[in-house]
Amino acid sequence: VYTQALAPELRQLPPERVHRVPDYTGASREERVRRIAQIIDIAHTHGYGYVFAGYGFMSEDEDFIRAIEEAGLGFVGPCSYTAGAAGRKDEAKRTALKEEVSVTPGIDNATARTLLAAHPDRAALEALVAAQGLELEGGEPDESLEAFADRILEASYARGVDLYSIEALAEQLRADVADMLTRYPGNRVRLKAIGGGGGKGQRIVAAASPDGPGELAERAREAASVVPGLAREILSEVKATGVGDNKNILAELNIEQTRHHEIQLIGNGQWCVALGGRDCSLQMHEQKLVEISITQEELTEAIARAREAGDGARAAILEQERATLARMEAEAERFGVAVRLDSASTFECIVDRDRHFFMEVNTRIQVEHRVSELCYALRFTNPDDPSESFVVDALVEMMALLARHKARLPRPTRERRNPAAAEVRLNATDRALQPHAGGIIASWSPPLPFEVRDDQGICVPNPASGRFVPYRLAGAYDSNIALLVTCGDDRRGTFERLHAILRAARLQGQDLATNLEFHYGLLGWLLSHDPYARITTRFVVPYLTLVGLLKEVANGIDLVAAARLVRASRVARLKASGAPDEAIRAAIDATQSAITAKHTLLTRPLERLLNEPHFLSGWLALNRAHFELTEAGGVTWRRNPLRLLADLYHSLNMDHQPGIPAARVIWGHDRELLERGLDFYRRLDELLGLDGLGDGFAALEARLADATAPEGVAPEQWASVRASHAGFQAGLELLKLLPIIGAEVDFWELTVEADLSVTIPERLTDPELQARMKRVLVPPPPTKSDEIVAPTGGMFYAREAPDMPPMVADGDHFEAGQPLFIVEVMKMFNKVLAPFAGTITDVLVEGDGTIVRKGQPIFKVKPDVVIVEEDPAEVAARRAAATASLMSRVLG
Repeated sequence: VYTQALAPELRQLPPERVHRVPDYTGASREERVRRIAQIIDIAHTHGYGYVFAGYGFMSEDEDFIRAIEEAGLGFVGPCSYTAGAAGRKDEAKRTALKEEVSVTPGIDNATARTLLAAHPDRAALEALVAAQGLELEGGEPDESLEAFADRILEASYARGVDLYSIEALAEQLRADVADMLTRYPGNRVRLKAIGGGGGKGQRIVAAASPDGPGELAERAREAASVVPGLAREILSEVKATGVGDNKNILAELNIEQTRHHEIQLIGNGQWCVALGGRDCSLQMHEQKLVEISITQEELTEAIARAREAGDGARAAILEQERATLARMEAEAERFGVAVRLDSASTFECIVDRDRHFFMEVNTRIQVEHRVSELCYALRFTNPDDPSESFVVDALVEMMALLARHKARLPRPTRERRNPAAAEVRLNATDRALQPHAGGIIASWSPPLPFEVRDDQGICVPNPASGRFVPYRLAGAYDSNIALLVTCGDDRRGTFERLHAILRAARLQGQDLATNLEFHYGLLGWLLSHDPYARITTRFVVPYLTLVGLLKEVANGIDLVAAARLVRASRVARLKASGAPDEAIRAAIDATQSAITAKHTLLTRPLERLLNEPHFLSGWLALNRAHFELTEAGGVTWRRNPLRLLADLYHSLNMDHQPGIPAARVIWGHDRELLERGLDFYRRLDELLGLDGLGDGFAALEARLADATAPEGVAPEQWASVRASHAGFQAGLELLKLLPIIGAEVDFWELTVEADLSVTIPERLTDPELQARMKRVLVPPPPTKSDEIVAPTGGMFYAREAPDMPPMVADGDHFEAGQPLFIVEVMKMFNKVLAPFAGTITDVLVEGDGTIVRKGQPIFKVKPDVVIVEEDPAEVAARRAAATASLMSRVLG
């Protein structure tokens, strides 16, 4: 949302071609119908022949597409038949079963089962049809009772009437889920609205307790007791609570430790071609964060590299990956033909080692489509003259060609463009990846030469002034701000480029929070381990928990106090050296002078690392080979710490850059000192004949500890070299704090094994620790002890669904952890839980749909236990003690 102007890309169009339409989704079915009619009227009035709806839910709305088609307009995207047959999750699953596509066990017809519970035979169903005056379509001679019920439901949706209540559906789902939890002990169940997507309209039901009182079936019924409430939440979230809405919800076995892979499809209704896969396993709240290309060719080359290196086990695992991809591509093409796919769509699967299960189809172009189009182009050859052909690189261009020509286009062949590609989604989220709406982007550095930035026009300058147009991150839709995409010669090279893009990106603004820092740290972690790691969808939350633990330790460090301890330790060692007093005094003066000169050189990047734990995570991962943790709990360097400091400035994008304000880069006098030190060690390498092997820091230190000058070096020169080395190293002990923080939280226990699986320490899966670390990463907004405030900006709801009572009211007592209200932000419903027990004394926000800001008081409360703020002196004393404890390991 641009605060002062139309989006820049719209301002480049003639004003008469910009048409304002209110929110398409509307508040009800009736309002959505009016919006569709308005769009069709605009097209007819202005002579537009085609409608392209972009990435969102509008582009896969069967009713919208059918209305466009019936109005005589072309739709750039899959036709209404495909949108119904593939887009509705229940229909798609039935088609997949017919086409022998591997599917997840579960129930796809909860609405039909609900109808049959009330009308259990054909006679009762026929009586219902007559009573409602429904007109049925289709039907087979040997039609099952459930298929008959489905046809009746389709007629009721077309007529706009309800044949079942939400309560009855919720009860049916509760019974079905209880049965599934009994049949699959230890497994969770996923509930999914048929019209959801992107994490919207999904909830997880916990597994039945593995042990406890009573039979398993009884424990399963207890676990399923939450289902009615979850079902109401789901229907509210996808706005399917209106009369005549299709309220079907799928209940599927939640395959644990899975990866999320998807296949890009393109078709013309008669043929269908798969364009490789994308690994979308790095996600949170069902929202994808990173997408990585998977292609037969790139996996073949990775297999060859593994065999060349003599790593047969790795080659076998990658062979398994290639075989799974081949099966998914074949099934996707078969499915696409079955649903008459005539544009771009995505076939999504969950992968568990060498097994895969069809999940759903997105009948639209997805934001991550560039990952696939950077890997493949499509060549169309004239069947009557093979010498005639043309190539299409862009999938949206392909969709336009299909909308215009469809059956005229022969089946294309895919051609390789780049070996690998990857994308990160830059989202408006805080450090814990929770939605953060309302901030303003005031400036954004330009993209790098190898960066593809899809930023929805945010970086397009004002065509009148040439200046950046401030952009407000509204909370009404997705949290996605931009897609940062690149390609490379293999997956590692692609990740390295993506890492460089994230390092160089500079966003400035007001109340601005994004996941840029998270991505930078995560890419560092991946590069330090293995880009081919088989990461599952459960990785991100434990990883965030580990980052939170880093932040918790970092919060206890006082760098000023740490620097004093370094100085005192150096002075103490000099005094104990036994040298003459005059020499000791001179050495102390030189040491203190050297440490003082390095104060800002050291503390500025260290402060940034300690303040931003995602940066610290990336540094610890990428630099693990450059230090050794000793049995005594200390650290020894394998690489010269001065060179590590120079690399740190570069990794934080703080190295010297002309034109960048001094507050963001290394200061002039610090740069001069650092360059003098680096030059000294380059010359020292030459002097000692190390041939650039000066990173063997232990050997260098051992040689410099010997007062005997090397052959060909004068004793005076050698003494000067040793003194310079001591001066350049003085104070660098502070850098040892970083690996010691990592050791404190067992950072390197989260690792990738030889079989490319990821070992997640069990402690990082503890829900209580995860919740506590989320608060460490993003402390709750300041609040008084007698208030409950909104944790983020968004839309306030007092109840779970329109027909439900408020969660709490004036005078109600609540327990810690009890849901109090809902904030909808960026299409996700977030339940706000009570941080403590107490009683509501005043409701400060009335009415669902009210916009609230972060930190706004929602309730006045009386806590059960009076909260006493901690004395600042106690906080300072605790930090001093924590700093002293860590520095004792630094200084040994």
